Amino acid sequence: MKKHKYSNFLLITLTGVLVSCGDISKQAEEKINQLNAKAEKLDSLVNKELKKVNSLDSIINTEGAKVKKLDSLITKSTSKIDSIANSKLNLLKKINNN
Repeated sequence: MKKHKYSNFLLITLTGVLVSCGDISKQAEEKINQLNAKAEKLDSLVNKELKKVNSLDSIINTEGAKVKKLDSLITKSTSKIDSIANSKLNLLKKINNN
């Protein structure tokens, strides 16, 4: 009789342990699914922000090229103005020397 009670108790205990393990497994799977969903959202957010950074980088490169062109034009204009001013100064020096 004791053996029968012991085996019933053991059977009930093992069943309880197995059911508990199943519940824990389901909970763990739910947590993993939640983590995967959060990771996908973060990945999507990071990708959006990287696109913004790439867009800004492209705009910066374009504006940098414009600045270089403007700098080149300013340098050429300054050179022309200096040349004209120097020629006028030389002409004035010649007039004053005569």
